[in-house]
Amino acid sequence: MRHLTSRLSLRALLSLDALSCAAMGTALLAAPVQLGRWMALPPALLREAGLALLLIAAFVAWLASRPTVPRWGLSLVVAGNGFWAMGSVLLPMLGLVSPSLPGWLFLLGQAGAVALLAWLEAGARSAPAVA
Repeated sequence: MRHLTSRLSLRALLSLDALSCAAMGTALLAAPVQLGRWMALPPALLREAGLALLLIAAFVAWLASRPTVPRWGLSLVVAGNGFWAMGSVLLPMLGLVSPSLPGWLFLLGQAGAVALLAWLEAGARSAPAVA
């Protein structure tokens, strides 16, 4: 992990996180009904997730813009990403949603990407840019 995080700066990881949140949030807000039909996921859930992602993107972008990233902020991002990834997998496993195959692929794919970001960001916690 240290080798990977040494190649990616904390600022780059946070910027990637913010950009991916903004892109996904925008897509979910732009077409919740169409995406909901295709993935067999409730449009209201997609809409609310999209709004949450835009708010998260703003916070993570703010963190990335700081001269030094506050440790509490990075910890919040890492924990939030972990909970988002777990929730994405648990929703269908607990029967709260019944996604189609594209829905499962979406949920598992984005859960994996978010978990990877959390792992990389957690590894960057000891970086000099963290205060």
